[in-house]
Amino acid sequence: MEKVNIQKMKEAHKLLNEYSYEKKDLFRGYTDKTLYVNIGTNEIGEKEVPQVMKDKFIGGKGYGMRYLWDAVKPETKWDSPENEIVIAVGPVGGITQYPGTGKSLICSISPMTDIPIDSNVGGYFGPYLKFCGFDAMEIQGKADKDVIIVIDGKENKITIEEAPEEAIDGHVLGEQLTEMYGATEKDKMLVSVITAGTASENTRIGVLNFTFYDLRRKGVRLKQAGRGGLGTVFRNKRIKAIVVIAKDVKGNLNNAYDQAIINRTGIKLHKEMADLDSSQNNMRKIGTANIIEVMDEYDLLPVHNCMYGSHPDTKYISSKVFIKNYCTQGMVDGCWFGCSVACAKAVDNFELKTGPYKGTKVIVDGPEYENAAGLGANCGIFDPHAVLELNFYCDTYGIDTISYGTLTAFTMECYERGIINSEITGGLELKFGNSDASLEMMHQMSRGEGFGMIAGQGIHRMKKHFAEEYGADPDFLFDIGCEQKGLEYSEYLCKESLAQQGGFGLTNKGPQHDEAWLIFMDMVNNQIPTFADKAEALHYFPMFRTWFGLLGLCKLPWNDIAPANNSETDEPAKMPEHVQNYLDLYYGITGTKIDSAEMIIQSERVYNFQRIFNIRMGKGLRINDKTPYRTMGPVTPEEYESRAERYDKQLVENLGYDPKGKTVEEKIAVMRAYREDQYEQLTDAVYERKGWTMNGIPTPEKLKDLGMDLPELLEIVNKHV
Repeated sequence: MEKVNIQKMKEAHKLLNEYSYEKKDLFRGYTDKTLYVNIGTNEIGEKEVPQVMKDKFIGGKGYGMRYLWDAVKPETKWDSPENEIVIAVGPVGGITQYPGTGKSLICSISPMTDIPIDSNVGGYFGPYLKFCGFDAMEIQGKADKDVIIVIDGKENKITIEEAPEEAIDGHVLGEQLTEMYGATEKDKMLVSVITAGTASENTRIGVLNFTFYDLRRKGVRLKQAGRGGLGTVFRNKRIKAIVVIAKDVKGNLNNAYDQAIINRTGIKLHKEMADLDSSQNNMRKIGTANIIEVMDEYDLLPVHNCMYGSHPDTKYISSKVFIKNYCTQGMVDGCWFGCSVACAKAVDNFELKTGPYKGTKVIVDGPEYENAAGLGANCGIFDPHAVLELNFYCDTYGIDTISYGTLTAFTMECYERGIINSEITGGLELKFGNSDASLEMMHQMSRGEGFGMIAGQGIHRMKKHFAEEYGADPDFLFDIGCEQKGLEYSEYLCKESLAQQGGFGLTNKGPQHDEAWLIFMDMVNNQIPTFADKAEALHYFPMFRTWFGLLGLCKLPWNDIAPANNSETDEPAKMPEHVQNYLDLYYGITGTKIDSAEMIIQSERVYNFQRIFNIRMGKGLRINDKTPYRTMGPVTPEEYESRAERYDKQLVENLGYDPKGKTVEEKIAVMRAYREDQYEQLTDAVYERKGWTMNGIPTPEKLKDLGMDLPELLEIVNKHV
């Protein structure tokens, strides 16, 4: 980008408001200040964080949920001016001694689910916001024209500016604003930008891109707050970007209670990564894509809209292919300073074959496992170049790769079954394996035209549209549409794992694996055989993982590297040595000692608050935890026949039912009745373990035990109990 063009862009800005503030230094991980910006009124201000909020909500996701609750009403919609986007980090976020401490947590009312969504993201923005003096940022209102918000931690100044000339797509806008506010290479590293993209304007599946400047590549990289349509909210508010400029990055900016504890804990995990990663998950070579072929081997890789769990062509998009032919090796990758997990892999000099940037060589961030599985296998696309091109355009257009992959697979099955046709799709042949059709549908989302506009509303709304407009069977669409609460499933086939069915279906925000990933514990290792065992796991792991969101932590350093003696511990699935690491970090930062039980209680407070928030917004009951049968068992004869030996054996062993001489349809019906009953029994057990009613409502007694018997919560609970 030429300097003169950047200068012209800057000169075209119109200042709408400017606010100077006195920066408060961090103390034990907190500034106790929140930044409030209303882009409808151009108001900028600061809020004090009261002690009671710190005690009950801790930080990160907790702060986001509390501020969002206070901002909205039960009738608030995602596109209402009072809906907020809240960005927050926790007390541990921003340290540089321990891997995975650069996470921001974003909360808003989702255009997909109409309830609160939370999404975590890497990149530099969250820590930089904190170093500028704010534990959280609330953005409210709607602008009349495209604006950017600039938080300048060098000048202690915040501005709202009209920005008419800059691009919208993430990879271009990120570069433009990094260049605009970063004169030197060092300056660029101190700039982070939030963008969305052109498709976020036209769909409900928009993401937020958080930038970080990669000094080695001398280019801007993107990480995504991917779930729930946050980018759609962002662009609906006419926000083009948010820029944060930090003054410096140092290892002691959190002003910790005991820096030595943090240093020792970090050194221990860095050594584990150095010694063990190459023999465990190869995170530093390929990142999360290390499990593509593992999922295929265990029949867990979603293929053809989750009909199947493996495919002979998976070898063409295996991690080995990306390591050897695409992802740059021998370069330290990471989306926050000091992270030795270094999973933020990238493909350099990738030449695009389609779309508005055809012929351009770009950096592709990824592929993550979810991208290869969703954009690739679930759509029957086993072309690595196509997967990467889809990956890139999802990012720059601001599209959730998980929702896109899952909804595209749904449209492909509908097309192949004749529910929709080429007349409806405008000529797109949405057959499994057709990467050209998938790419063109994505470009339509960016342009705001064609069938892409229908698909971009998500599976939940497509099901209704296909039934009402094209006469499709709504029950069949419910069965094969892999969404729940309005959110598309992430990319793990859970047909044979009842615990993972609960791990998706019993979530607060919708079927995302960041609450509980129990497939191997349940299906492969048989560590949780009873309903009580599964319920305990579906209590502990969602609570433990919620804690990462409160503190500003990435989950990968917890269980994607295991201590050498982990298998010898009493509870190896919990990684007890790493749990202790987190307790030590919390103490080292805050000076407050907690144990693993208190860690879970801290999470329970926020988790139960979010459940009641859902109820307040019209969901959050048992009926909303019902799941599509495609995620539980075989819907169609071809699905059953693909695993007939397995299913016939299960009918004999689990039900005492003799499948000989029975039609496939008869066997499917018997299998379905059994599996749906199993899910209902699991739901009962999980609700009981969580301290909820059988309708999924936290009881007043549970809230009192947690110290969350707040009047506003009891008012809602008492209406339903």
